[in-house]
Amino acid sequence: MDALRPGSPYQPIIEELRNYPQKRFYNVSKLGGTKYDVLPYSIRVLFESSIRNCDGFLVKETDAMNILDWKTKQNDVEVPFCPARVVLQDFTGIPAMVDFAAMREAVRNAGGDPVKVNPACPTDLTVDHSLQIDFSKCAIQNAPNPGGGEAQKPTAKLSPLKGQPRKLPCRGQSSCKGPCSAGELSRASGQFSAQIENTPILCPFHLQPVPEPETVLKNQEMEFGRNRERLQFFKWSSKVFKNTSIIPPETGMAHQVNLEYLSRVVFDVEDFLYPDSVVGTDSHTTMVNGLGILGWGVGGIETEAVMLGMPVTLTLPEVVGCELTGTASPLATSIDIVLGITKHLRQAEVAGKFVEFFGSGVSQLSVADRTTIANMCPEYGAILSFFPVDNVTLKHLRHTGFDEAKLEVMEAYLKAVKLFRNGESSSREPEYSQVVQISLSSIIPHVSGPKRSQDRVAVNNMKSDFQTCLNEKAGVKGFQIAAEKQNDVVPVQYEGNQYELSHGCVVIAAVISCTNNCNPSVMLAAGLLAKKAVEAGLEVKPYIRTSLSPGSGMVTHYLSSSGVLPYLSKLGFEVVGYGCSTCVGNTAPLPEAIRNAIKQGDIIACGVLSGTKNFEGRLCDCVRANYLASPPLVVAYAIAGTVRIDFETEPLGTGFNGRSIYLRDIWPTRKELHTVEEECVISSMFKELKEKMEKGNKRWNSLEAPESPLFPWDLKSTYIRCPSFFDKLAKEPVSLQPIENAHVLLYLGDSVTTDHISPAGSIARSSAAAKYLTNKGLTPREFNSYGARRGNDAVMTRGTFANIKLLNKFIGKPAPKTIHFPSGQTLDVFEAAELYQKEGIPVIILAGKKYGLGSSRDWAAKGPFLLGVKAVLAESYEKVHKSQLIGIGIAPLQFLPGENPNTLGLTGREQFSILFPPELSPKMTLDIKTSTGKVFSVFALFENDVEITLYKNGGSLNFVARRFL
Repeated sequence: MDALRPGSPYQPIIEELRNYPQKRFYNVSKLGGTKYDVLPYSIRVLFESSIRNCDGFLVKETDAMNILDWKTKQNDVEVPFCPARVVLQDFTGIPAMVDFAAMREAVRNAGGDPVKVNPACPTDLTVDHSLQIDFSKCAIQNAPNPGGGEAQKPTAKLSPLKGQPRKLPCRGQSSCKGPCSAGELSRASGQFSAQIENTPILCPFHLQPVPEPETVLKNQEMEFGRNRERLQFFKWSSKVFKNTSIIPPETGMAHQVNLEYLSRVVFDVEDFLYPDSVVGTDSHTTMVNGLGILGWGVGGIETEAVMLGMPVTLTLPEVVGCELTGTASPLATSIDIVLGITKHLRQAEVAGKFVEFFGSGVSQLSVADRTTIANMCPEYGAILSFFPVDNVTLKHLRHTGFDEAKLEVMEAYLKAVKLFRNGESSSREPEYSQVVQISLSSIIPHVSGPKRSQDRVAVNNMKSDFQTCLNEKAGVKGFQIAAEKQNDVVPVQYEGNQYELSHGCVVIAAVISCTNNCNPSVMLAAGLLAKKAVEAGLEVKPYIRTSLSPGSGMVTHYLSSSGVLPYLSKLGFEVVGYGCSTCVGNTAPLPEAIRNAIKQGDIIACGVLSGTKNFEGRLCDCVRANYLASPPLVVAYAIAGTVRIDFETEPLGTGFNGRSIYLRDIWPTRKELHTVEEECVISSMFKELKEKMEKGNKRWNSLEAPESPLFPWDLKSTYIRCPSFFDKLAKEPVSLQPIENAHVLLYLGDSVTTDHISPAGSIARSSAAAKYLTNKGLTPREFNSYGARRGNDAVMTRGTFANIKLLNKFIGKPAPKTIHFPSGQTLDVFEAAELYQKEGIPVIILAGKKYGLGSSRDWAAKGPFLLGVKAVLAESYEKVHKSQLIGIGIAPLQFLPGENPNTLGLTGREQFSILFPPELSPKMTLDIKTSTGKVFSVFALFENDVEITLYKNGGSLNFVARRFL
């Protein structure tokens, strides 16, 4: 958004920053007297945004005053919020960028200047959701060296870990020069050198540089091949759109890049200062709240609206103050703290609320700890979890290479507008809707599972709890295994060796992104534990699918420079790539022999991962028990090979000389962790990461893309297509037309979700989308998913209402079918809609309560629009989806209280006519007349003048496009 809105009524409170006269800002602390002083910090950010963006239309003075009166207005009023920037990931970002490309085309065709069409606020798109783990360490252990060439001898600073571990055979690193036999190693002499900083990864046993781990290179190659069309479009977007940056593949995940690279904390635009804030299409956008940046995840249409220059609308939320006291146990990792706080906040019922942290315990948490906690807030239902900027934040920014002069300005500004928390001062604490107290000293190490993240299990109770799960009836925790089968053992041959699988055996162990990669202490703890394990002679069984998927290159860097990465690799935790992988089900299949043994013995096999999601069957269909754990515990359970272990009394395994090795023998101390963290997580690493992100990578840099201001659409493309949202764009919108003699396309019941409306998963072979792709010459193997093809409106329109579980009352059973009434045929929903459009017949949707439940999904509104749906008539709506329907140009209508199709005697086979008055007004009623002569009234759910304006313009896309004409 603009730093200064023309004509803002609040310009008189613009001041110069003390000691920095060239810097100006809205001194919002001067408004409202003591009201402002007791506002929660997060609400102060909303208030500043409303003051700065007040234009009398999108943001009104009454909106600003409602926010200032938060104490009495919370939960009662809707307020607009104009975030400072937008973060997108590629799956949800591509339709937004395609819409902007199409808007340029439409503006040119209507006589405007297409070059003026750009996002209205800074927009960063990270290509991070296209990674799939096609290859993992055990799958390509003996593959040829993809790097090739002779390695250069590195010269650089040695890492702080200078131990001399026992020399063990390299696990098939084909880039090693010379033999890798155990015999040769036993005769080798000379000191082992730890990983060298700022160099490629080294084989720890031959010190030969490996340009990239083989798994990374192979997965990168597959990613670029599979997604070339999409990547070329992104490359074009990065060249032509102002206010837009594209973070290329293999750089990191959207929320991680947002935290490490994109975050400003305070914006400085032409010497005008204002708080950083963000909305993003990734649910982990909330991570930035740990850095004092207000941000949360929203749907594609909401982010696109912000890109178009419009605000996000939200109900003024309650704010729960979370007071942290005490000191955490030395053995408790950030994950333990996260899960402990998650449990407390779930019990406090914070869903749909802001959470804000304060108290003496906050200063004991590093920014890494805070971002880990903030990242989990979707798991306990909060909109966001906010940590105001304090001295800990400033210290962190200094370590990450933040410019000192900018830091001084930042601190002065935040203090001037009272957005800086000083834990040592006696300033009055904000007033909260409620306060939840959590003692950090009460938190002990836990894992979560086996099916839900909220089911926490103390590590010292893990063995007995798993036994209970075997006994319990099948349900949210139980597996209902008969007592006589609970000790069954299934022998299995794998790679020439005999192994035994039993209930609780670990077959997937993944140290992955999301919650943990922003916190060096937990990732380094995993590495140090691996180092000690290797030196003690412990191993991981080769059939366990191990992987290490960091969120960004910075994580790999500090694991490498600290010297622990080779030890993780030795245990099978080799870097497989950067992006969402195991957590979203993109893990490589288990070895066939292992899968068969699990199924043959009906074994409750386990996955252990350091992510945020562990739903049953998510990792693999034959892995029924999945536990969330801290990275060092993931490594520990992988070594143990089972979750049926008591770490206190049972050894992880047998080391050298037949000695039993317990977890306590290899668990790193806090002192060890802090020493390595201080020496490895330094500003130079962040600086190098930023340089890497700005330079891109070889594949990205060599990728050819057009540079013309208009995108050259390829009519043969099945990924990128110019959508038809702007086909009727004219300088002035046409007057509202009645909806006459509309047929009902679908007659749906209650709780229709956005996934029913627009599925995101695989494309069924019998679907309309599959027929389209087959006609384009693609095989089923090449279909990819609806998520990957969001840039093609032809695929997404055909995918609308294609969910096989869709229950249309016209059909009477779950199926993506409907009746085309003029012909009486039962057809795919798309085919029926296509016929209606050819016949010039409008269509509507009848639905029950809570239409549009579930995660926000842009195509759940766009798809029906392109099917020709003019209105939805439901008993009630999910609020966000209702707004999305208006934003695309579909009228959301609601039955009057106590009325529904049954009470009105509607069958859905009638034709419906809806008349609009010359002027719409908020919350007005309309009359509907059916072909049987019945007349009834409904609510038109337009809440304000902005929504009416958008609807009359045919949606937000056309509303904004007209500004360029």
